[in-house]
Amino acid sequence: MLNRIVLVGRLTSDPEIRYVSDTGTALTKFRIAVDRRFQGQKGEKKTDFIPVVTWGKLAERCKEFLVKGQMVGVDGELQIREWDTPQGEKRRMAEVRADDVRFLSRPAAG
Repeated sequence: MLNRIVLVGRLTSDPEIRYVSDTGTALTKFRIAVDRRFQGQKGEKKTDFIPVVTWGKLAERCKEFLVKGQMVGVDGELQIREWDTPQGEKRRMAEVRADDVRFLSRPAAG
């Protein structure tokens, strides 16, 4: 079996960092906008907004060096998180757990 995903896209906002309370491990979350290869029926461009999670030293590097609009390459695996809301509703979310993030462009000046 294989669970591998490679994406290239632009950050939709600056990464958000937090530290796991019991271990102190860094965790960043951000989204990247990735254009689809094929257009819609009317020729319009389609874009997916994909959530990405990084851990540890990679998370700290992402928070330090990445900014909104920057182009990145993400290599990781797809994970599905499931949880129950306080109202008892089941929720599910797909995200990419990144093993590597490549900084493909420099942040804009200013």
